[in-house]
Amino acid sequence: MLKSRGATVLLCLALGMGYAATKAVTTVRPLTAPATGAKPATAPKQAAVPDAQLEKDIRARFAKSKISTHKFQVHVQGGVATIEGQTDVLQHKGTATRLAKSAGAIKVVNRIGVSQAAKDQAAKNLASGRRRAQVKRSQTTARTAKRSS
Repeated sequence: MLKSRGATVLLCLALGMGYAATKAVTTVRPLTAPATGAKPATAPKQAAVPDAQLEKDIRARFAKSKISTHKFQVHVQGGVATIEGQTDVLQHKGTATRLAKSAGAIKVVNRIGVSQAAKDQAAKNLASGRRRAQVKRSQTTARTAKRSS
């Protein structure tokens, strides 16, 4: 039985090679980038709007928001917005970055300094646990227990 299996395998190989020899060999072209004008990956992005207009848009967004009282300084060069200033609210730093990105900045360099009092308050909030907005409705807190009694 072992001999017949070996003979069958050899026969299949010989038939397969004979069939392959009758087929025309096609050349395979090397893969190339499509000719659709694709840009190289290392090319820097260009701002869709001029720097002066982008700077004006970012300042307008700051003026409409709650962070307008901090008078952050905004500079735009090559589509990259640089924000400088001081704040007493930790969340305003992230808000400034988000507003500048949504205005069309390619990249945002956030140099806003956060006061030590704001950092201490954020640490205290983290240490105390969940904030009121993060408490699930099914959970009873001391505040809701007072209301229900």
